[in-house]
Amino acid sequence: MTRPFQCENPASHGFNAQRLEAIGPFLQENYVEPQRLPMTQVVVARDGVPIYYDARGTMGEGRDNLRDDAVFRIASMTKPVTSIAFMQLVEQCKVALEEPVTKILPEFAELKVYNGGGGGIPFAPGTPAPPMRFIDLITHMSGLTYGLQNRTNIDAVYREHNLDFARARHNSDEFIRILADLPLEFAPGQGWNYSVATDVLGVCVERISGMRLGDYFAQYIFQPLGMNDTGFGIAPDANDRLVDAYQYVPGRPAKMIDAGLLSKLAQPGRFDSGGGGLCSTIADYHKFTTMLLRGGELDGNRIVSPKTLRMMRTNHLPGGADLTELSSSLFSESNNAGVGFGLGFAMVIDPAKTLVPSSLGEFYWGGAYSTAFFVDPVEGVTCTFMTQVYPSSTYPIRRQLRTLIYAALEDSRA
Repeated sequence: MTRPFQCENPASHGFNAQRLEAIGPFLQENYVEPQRLPMTQVVVARDGVPIYYDARGTMGEGRDNLRDDAVFRIASMTKPVTSIAFMQLVEQCKVALEEPVTKILPEFAELKVYNGGGGGIPFAPGTPAPPMRFIDLITHMSGLTYGLQNRTNIDAVYREHNLDFARARHNSDEFIRILADLPLEFAPGQGWNYSVATDVLGVCVERISGMRLGDYFAQYIFQPLGMNDTGFGIAPDANDRLVDAYQYVPGRPAKMIDAGLLSKLAQPGRFDSGGGGLCSTIADYHKFTTMLLRGGELDGNRIVSPKTLRMMRTNHLPGGADLTELSSSLFSESNNAGVGFGLGFAMVIDPAKTLVPSSLGEFYWGGAYSTAFFVDPVEGVTCTFMTQVYPSSTYPIRRQLRTLIYAALEDSRA
């Protein structure tokens, strides 16, 4: 099997090789051997050039060692892909961020803001919501939510309709119709809450382009970038490459919840979830992060313009706020202190407040199965991390990886 990366000498790219090599043993000792994570896979690159790659653990329960071409459920690492797709359509002036979503989703014409009810009691009529804009969707300021937040009566009804995981249950039109009948948590633009907003954005991409979301991704993002192993679900003959998925169990080894060899991800789904449905490999997603680092281009293929990407990785929270000031989420793929939110990414707006080594303007996201990536435009550093344990809030692995990587950086450009 061909290794996914030909890594160059870290010292030639400003890194202490010995310190960088400490990452693998750290993962082995603290996560793989204690069975906290069944597998780990990480690539670190500078200026798009891989300088460190490590793979540990197995494909899953009773299976062989982790393959270099293993396929992972990347969950919310789908969101940046959907956001890029939408911004491609913005660049073509087929839609604008400030426009109301009713331009594409007429079902959202009579949205209401929550005013009581739920939990077996009919929702109160609610206050008419001001128009929701596309900018509200892409920044998670729409007033939508996730059932997995498990805080409110609205979250509960999202769970009843399986809106967080709609792959097999709803098609795009059904998904939008159900959402349109449910109250918003707050008026669009008045708060931040991690939500199905990016799924809604994916439906908008479908309706604007006239293509199913997976087909759009394949033609305009994956094929140009050479991401040949990324898509919604997996090919029927690829189950042997799909890792098993696990769930955290306090005080015990993680519990396997979806066997890769038997996963229904090999069967066609009814809904392409722009918020969390993609499967991918570390080599493929490294190409995506390299494109982001290089301002929207990779190997001569322009995905979005540098100006568009610069706007995407700029904080769009009102008044330059960080998430501590606006977030009502119990869960998201981001810390809050010193972190803003742009058009599909979280970004560092105050490195000191994050209490983690980072650069101003570093942007990132992760997935519910503990996968993660970050892009540091200041230092030219990218990292992609793959594993498969739900939920991603279980372990501080993302903070630890950042710490280990930056501890190995000797030639800082900051």
